[in-house]
Amino acid sequence: QCSVLLCCGCLGLDVRQSPSDLISKPGVKVQMFCSHDRTNYRLMLWYQRSPGDTAMKHIGYLYYKEVTMEEPYKDHFSMSGDLGVNTAKSGSLIVTLTPEHSAVYYCAASEAR
Repeated sequence: QCSVLLCCGCLGLDVRQSPSDLISKPGVKVQMFCSHDRTNYRLMLWYQRSPGDTAMKHIGYLYYKEVTMEEPYKDHFSMSGDLGVNTAKSGSLIVTLTPEHSAVYYCAASEAR
């Protein structure tokens, strides 16, 4: 079994993630969602922290509709969303689970500067 726990924390910004936790079989594709209400925050970043590891690894980010993924995550991870709209923002991280992907996933939002 693989487990995924979503957490978030952004100073001054309420970033919501769902589902809050998930247990699934390896090989299953799961989708995690992130949303916030800041219309000018058009950058959404995703991070992974594996059990027993204090370091957070950057998976990639979504800027407007453009996805940029770090090389180690390109095979099993993808992102989607449209941060260009002038309303609340939402995006998602899609993972084809393997045992090594059991982790805590973090979403963050930022203005692009």
